[in-house]
Amino acid sequence: MTGTTSTRELSTPFTDFSAFAPPEITGDRILAAIDVGTNSIHMVVVKIQPDLPAFTIVDREKETVRLGDFNEATGGLSEAAMERAIKALKRCCAIASGLKAEDIVAVATSAVREASNGNEFVERVYREVGLAINLISGNEEARRIYLGVLSGMEFDGQPHAIIDIGGGSTELILGTGEPHRFLSSTKVGAVRLTAQMVSTDPISDPEFAALRAYVRGMLESNTTGLKAHLTAAEPMQLTGTSGTIECLAAQVATERLGLVPDPLNGFQMSYEEISSLVEKLRQSTADERLEMPEMSPRRAEIIVAGAVILHEAMGLLKADSITICERALREGVVVDWMLSHGLIEDRMQFQKSVRQRNVLKTAKKYKVHLGRSQRVARFAMDLFDQTRDSLHTWGNLEKELLWAAAILHNSGHFVSHSSHHKHSYYLIRHGELLGYTETELEVIANIARYHRKSAPKKKHQNYSNLPTRCYQQMATHLSALLRLAVALDRRGIGAVKSIHCNFDTDAHVLHMEVKAAQPGDDCASELWSLDYKKEYFEQVFEVKLAARLATQ
Repeated sequence: MTGTTSTRELSTPFTDFSAFAPPEITGDRILAAIDVGTNSIHMVVVKIQPDLPAFTIVDREKETVRLGDFNEATGGLSEAAMERAIKALKRCCAIASGLKAEDIVAVATSAVREASNGNEFVERVYREVGLAINLISGNEEARRIYLGVLSGMEFDGQPHAIIDIGGGSTELILGTGEPHRFLSSTKVGAVRLTAQMVSTDPISDPEFAALRAYVRGMLESNTTGLKAHLTAAEPMQLTGTSGTIECLAAQVATERLGLVPDPLNGFQMSYEEISSLVEKLRQSTADERLEMPEMSPRRAEIIVAGAVILHEAMGLLKADSITICERALREGVVVDWMLSHGLIEDRMQFQKSVRQRNVLKTAKKYKVHLGRSQRVARFAMDLFDQTRDSLHTWGNLEKELLWAAAILHNSGHFVSHSSHHKHSYYLIRHGELLGYTETELEVIANIARYHRKSAPKKKHQNYSNLPTRCYQQMATHLSALLRLAVALDRRGIGAVKSIHCNFDTDAHVLHMEVKAAQPGDDCASELWSLDYKKEYFEQVFEVKLAARLATQ
């Protein structure tokens, strides 16, 4: 029995990413989004109405698990912290299941990202809870915070700076409601700084002075970078998100109004009020802070460091006031899910192609020859489509990862021609490509790494970084397709116009017809290259490849 697929010409526009589009979703959907942070685990459960499109929050869950309490000897997450987190995640999943959530999207940030045993924790959660956690970079965290804020505030085209103070990091963002102008993540957070720099209660004058100086020094570069993206004539408004800032707002509101507004969304506090509050907090003991409004025992321990971060950031940004937005990373995860499922067509439409646009931006940064990469990417897409269901069963997500790897497979030439495939791995893995999880970046980098030379081996560190056997198989299969795609552009002149694959299931042979772009061109170099590179492909898919020039 023989299967065939149709030929697709290379005239398809390079910027047409419709092939990656997911099936249309109709009817109300329930989604749970979980933020596994350094201090707390937060979950929001929402009802998505695709016809609007909009979402309504139907439940929230929060537990302070303090994952950031690292084991000092190993630099990893402590056993007690992991146990607390796993119990909280089991509870979150039970709640989401009870509310009939069709999907649970979980992201982990600073603590898991930096822990020496972060990947082991992610694997353990999958084994014990059945929940897949996506690690995201600091800049990707900032991007999703931006999406979350945009879902709850109108910027009206005016520049807004956003500050999100977490347990392990602080994100600074600048945007107008359109594509962000600036994203950053700094390793200063309320839990991290308290553990590193605060040992007295109330905090002593020397510790307080050292804390302020350290925070200012750490934030200065990114606040300067943010201001560089503003013109002199543009007034900037500051927005604050997440638990630390909301807790500080509760103190200011009580002092000013005698109560804490519900909701806090839209509440404003001045720089002077923050200055007074910092002085009050630095002079108070943990027990005295615990008596303050909306102050949990865990928050009382770290609020001094959190207040200093906000105060110094406002000073560096020369912000007179800050406005509270109660939407942040969790809601940003929801918006990102809606975008990836084709549910948003309005003012955040620009975010839909964020992954593709950042791949192209990175290609330009590393001076990739886009003409060649476009051809290789198109051949890779054709091979993927024409062997789907016969040689593999990967879907649109994996196809998009292959596309990204194909565009960037030669980026390592920016460093050196020698071993450029290894340099490509490094540049992709550490290039802060937005829109991807850390695991997806690892897959893309591995696909590019194995577009030439040796096959993947367990002893290779980059290959062992892939978290599961499934991801290792994904990288292996897709890199085998990429090798053939690279061979099809051997001379780099676009000699091959199209390919047509036909799989003979009885003989277990993949027949490939190669159509020349120019009459009379025998494509001998490309056919030779296919023959030279096919061994890896044949081993991976356990087939024989037979390529020949198509008759004109």
